[in-house]
Amino acid sequence: QVQLVESGGGLVQAGGSLTLSCAASGRTFSTYFMGWFRQAPGKEREFVAAISWSVGSTHYADSVKGRFSISRDNAKNTGYLQMNSLKPEDTAVYYCAADPRPISAAPSYWGQGTQVTVSS
Repeated sequence: QVQLVESGGGLVQAGGSLTLSCAASGRTFSTYFMGWFRQAPGKEREFVAAISWSVGSTHYADSVKGRFSISRDNAKNTGYLQMNSLKPEDTAVYYCAADPRPISAAPSYWGQGTQVTVSS
């Protein structure tokens, strides 16, 4: 069982940066794949980024590639999403997710979400 709590969301101007954190409980988090998803108002939740448990492999949605960076610190049971060059279209609720298998569209565990608002 893994519990996830996101933090770090807020209001930022276009072109700015934010770093989201995902604190996980559970001793097995270091062996779980981790990902970030987002959901904008009126839209379906979409994949943003994922990272393997060994920190050897990352994957990004085309819309954030080159601007966002996913990482994790297994010693701290924490994952991160560094977001740079933010755009108004990045405005959404961001969710952290974890799964013992590679991240798919329906991971087993979800956080409660954190709001990111990018003003133009």
